[in-house]
Amino acid sequence: MQRRTKSLPRRLARLVGAAFALAGLLGLLVSFGSGGTPASAQTETRTDQEAAENSNQVRIIEVSGLLDAVLHDFLLRELDRAEADGVMGVLVQYDSRGSVLSQEDFVELATRIRDSSVQVGIWVGPSGSAALGGSAELLGVADLVGVSVGSRVGETGPLRLPTSTFGQPFGDATERLETASVSAPDALDLGVTTVLPDPECDTMECKLTDISVLREFLTYFDGYRSPADTDVASELTEPRFVQLPLSGQLFHSVASPEVAYLLFVGGLALLVFELYTAGVGIAGVIGAFCLVMGCYGLSALPARNVAIALLIGSMLAFAVDIQTNMPRLYSAIGMLSFVGGSWFLYDGLRVSWVTLLVGVVGAALYAYTGMPSMVRTRFSSPTIGRSWMIGELGLATTDLAPEGSVTVRDAPWRAFTNRATPLKAGDQVKVVGIHRMLLEVAPLEGAARDYRERARSGDEQKVSDPETDRV
Repeated sequence: MQRRTKSLPRRLARLVGAAFALAGLLGLLVSFGSGGTPASAQTETRTDQEAAENSNQVRIIEVSGLLDAVLHDFLLRELDRAEADGVMGVLVQYDSRGSVLSQEDFVELATRIRDSSVQVGIWVGPSGSAALGGSAELLGVADLVGVSVGSRVGETGPLRLPTSTFGQPFGDATERLETASVSAPDALDLGVTTVLPDPECDTMECKLTDISVLREFLTYFDGYRSPADTDVASELTEPRFVQLPLSGQLFHSVASPEVAYLLFVGGLALLVFELYTAGVGIAGVIGAFCLVMGCYGLSALPARNVAIALLIGSMLAFAVDIQTNMPRLYSAIGMLSFVGGSWFLYDGLRVSWVTLLVGVVGAALYAYTGMPSMVRTRFSSPTIGRSWMIGELGLATTDLAPEGSVTVRDAPWRAFTNRATPLKAGDQVKVVGIHRMLLEVAPLEGAARDYRERARSGDEQKVSDPETDRV
């Protein structure tokens, strides 16, 4: 036990060093992921042929998940490139259920979409997608808006964009959309969706079909040419999909509420686990990586500092009882802190109940089963097998009536005794048996004999009775 205590500071120092190294690597990845030369600053000279090809191109930008800093930079960068390339337009394929952007960044993005020199459309699709919260408010500044059948828009809440500059984003429907979401037919009736006059398509069903299919909605862009409009291949409008780079996808995924939560608590759990292992630090490196990524995700989300402190405090409480190898009061305090921190982690966002269940059940198994078993195996078995412990003397660290904990050779163990001879904390005990990971102990004097032991002793005496042998 003394050797283990002395090694903890050294392990902790290594973990802190690994965390700082990973934080530096994270900073480099963020700079590469969000960097890149703006298209407006490029000095590349384009030929007339390239300019003609770009003028027939509609770039489709896929956006999903919360509108965060990664998507903010990505959209601004792609709008710059589209303007510099002289493309026909930009269509944002949208599935976003909220925004975590600062007010300044949100206004900047809305202004950039509204004032773009190329046409900018937002299409909420495919079916089952949504534009909710602050994400929905951006639909009011786009040139073209489409909502596919099965998708919903609305629940904007209080407007983030100043009405003095942007006006009412959805006209007369703005107030309704602040508290409710609407389907594609309702969005069409309320004027949220862009509808082009077409005498051949004047029914609701026809209009919804045009809006619900991405390729059909592309025809809303001015200058769009389909095979029905021209037979010259070079004049056909070319849709080109644009996605986040891999590094951007990584950080965007990490900044989702569920992933950030699981990475943060998983990283903390692995760091505590590393303090008690005898390995080369693999768990610690993985834990430090998860913790750094989780911290990045929480920094991009509206996380409450009090809830983060509760999660950290829960792991410290678990560590206290792990050190004593017996889940007791601190483990219960840790579980309460963990549940509270998990439930109140985000302001305005909710972690799904499935994720919360995984986190809480995992923490309970970690504190009450996994870590105590690992510590007993790691520090309490100096040789292969434990038969050597039978006959050893120890000390009861808690009351045993019949279960509790004892120390044998300065190592903590779960133990039980005969119900007829309960033990008090501080009593000397003797190990009389081993049952898996539990020790069977008895007091040094006055131990009650189990009926099975008396039966076995009686059988042995009967066999060795010389009178019986003669008979």
